[in-house]
Amino acid sequence: MSACNQIELASAYAIRALPAAEMPGFEAHLASCEQCRREVEALRPIVDSFVAWPTDVLHPSSSLQGRLASRIAAERDGSSILPPPSGYREPEWEEVAQGIFCKLLANDIERNRVSMLVRLLPGVEYPPHTHAGVEELYLLDGELWIDDRKLYPGDYYYAEAPQADKQVWSETGCTCVLITSTKDILG
Repeated sequence: MSACNQIELASAYAIRALPAAEMPGFEAHLASCEQCRREVEALRPIVDSFVAWPTDVLHPSSSLQGRLASRIAAERDGSSILPPPSGYREPEWEEVAQGIFCKLLANDIERNRVSMLVRLLPGVEYPPHTHAGVEELYLLDGELWIDDRKLYPGDYYYAEAPQADKQVWSETGCTCVLITSTKDILG
């Protein structure tokens, strides 16, 4: 079997670094190329494990970013890509339960609402819970089951109090935007 000429795109796809304009074409290719599918499947557990890495490994220092920007500029047309301003701090991922990671985006204490990114590792189940208010969920990647409904990237889920979600889990692992009440009842 000869090597697929798009195998490098499989790596970029697996680490979510493929430009948005190239996604539909590569996903169509992926449906027909077993070699690229195997590559993505082999890389997915590795990529999913990145969320548990210390942030200093994933985020180089400002001086390293500056050196990298200069080196890239020298290899390109000479225009420099500046590192992000040093005053901005990306929210940290926090492991809130085994295999469940959250990145807090906003907390509205007065309305008991929170906005966050949530990542479930493959095979992880979120605890059953009863909604104390409105819950909105937008799935970014992976697949997520909420009771008998399977969500795919781009799907939106809406629930109101006192609706309960008895089983929430992901076979593949997933990342979503979640806006919910801080008063939800777990268990």
